[in-house]
Amino acid sequence: MYKVLFLFLFLALPTIAQEAQETDDKKAITAVLTAQQEAWNNYDIKTFMKGYWKSEELKFYGAGGVVKGWQSTLERYQKSYPSKAHFGKLRFVLNDISKINEGAYSVMGEYYLTRKVGNTNGIFMLILKKMEGEWKIIADTSAKVN
Repeated sequence: MYKVLFLFLFLALPTIAQEAQETDDKKAITAVLTAQQEAWNNYDIKTFMKGYWKSEELKFYGAGGVVKGWQSTLERYQKSYPSKAHFGKLRFVLNDISKINEGAYSVMGEYYLTRKVGNTNGIFMLILKKMEGEWKIIADTSAKVN
């Protein structure tokens, strides 16, 4: 009887550890996006961009097509949101965070931007990868829905 119980516990431990790791990963990813939201709401694009992989391999896909690279993505944001009035207040709703493989997750959600120059909202899908101990957005697809 004890052997069966021990065997069951022995086989269950990896699953329990994996679930705990996924929970920790999802919390860390949520923290990255919360920090981005806070930076945006403080009109701090430089801090907002810390959530992105600082690489020419970063990809952003929006209404204007594919933008490649961290610097180009920053310039796209600066052009699209040229003033504090255009930044407004950002709120993310995270609808799904799913593991793709070890060290990579997808995030699907909604964004709501309240601002004096006109509110806007949309949907997004992000791919985040853990690199050097930090979660970074390596691909971002966003689309307005209003």
